[in-house]
Amino acid sequence: MAAAKHKPRLAVWKFASCDGCQLSLLDCEDELLAVADAVEIAYFPEATRGKIRGRYDVSLVEGSITTPHDAERIRDVRRRSRVLVTIGACATAGGIQALRNFADVQEYTSVVYAHPEYIKTLASSTPIADHVPVDFELRGCPINKRQALEVISAFLARRQPVTPPHSVCIECKLKGNVCVMVAHGTPCLGPVTHAGCGALCPSYDRGCYGCYGPKESPNAPPLSRWLAGLGMDERALQRVYRTFNANAEPFRKESERHGP
Repeated sequence: MAAAKHKPRLAVWKFASCDGCQLSLLDCEDELLAVADAVEIAYFPEATRGKIRGRYDVSLVEGSITTPHDAERIRDVRRRSRVLVTIGACATAGGIQALRNFADVQEYTSVVYAHPEYIKTLASSTPIADHVPVDFELRGCPINKRQALEVISAFLARRQPVTPPHSVCIECKLKGNVCVMVAHGTPCLGPVTHAGCGALCPSYDRGCYGCYGPKESPNAPPLSRWLAGLGMDERALQRVYRTFNANAEPFRKESERHGP
């Protein structure tokens, strides 16, 4: 009798985050059942109480590194994972919590907590790639569930994932949207933002907020000049780049051009 074929082991890890990207995975529903049939879900606290120790073929990591303990834990996850994929803005760029990188965390803790000496946190919120080698970064706040399935399938098949590196502007053109900046004078980060959302906000006559982070080779300074022409002052320009992907290098550098 032939031995049963070993199923690849999949693990999903959480660090500092809101769990939104894990919920996007669960939202795959029927497709997730197919994935579950092809792999052994060895660790996924959001979906199961079971836990299989050992090594993992693919690890999906949500969340940024904000504590000394997490900095140690991610190194252990990396040692036990053949492939490590970061999912979401927190894991790929530090997330909304990376706004601490522009402030004094000690001052904040002294104001918020009655006993700040009990708080063990780092002065910055950093992406996973700042601490360990990462095989692929899947952007989004939250991630696109179709892209997540593509990435999982690709690494299980030992091929490179196919996700679009272009901007949200391309998605607008594919949907036949009228440009909100040209038609309505609405500020929009679409020209410098990674595709993946399906141009959700511009489809409803709202500007892109940059949820998917900087696209491949973004050119933010010319966009900032255009946004200034639409009435945004230096403070507004700084703030528009400091949202979900504030610590992503192109957005961080552009925000710093408009103030400390």
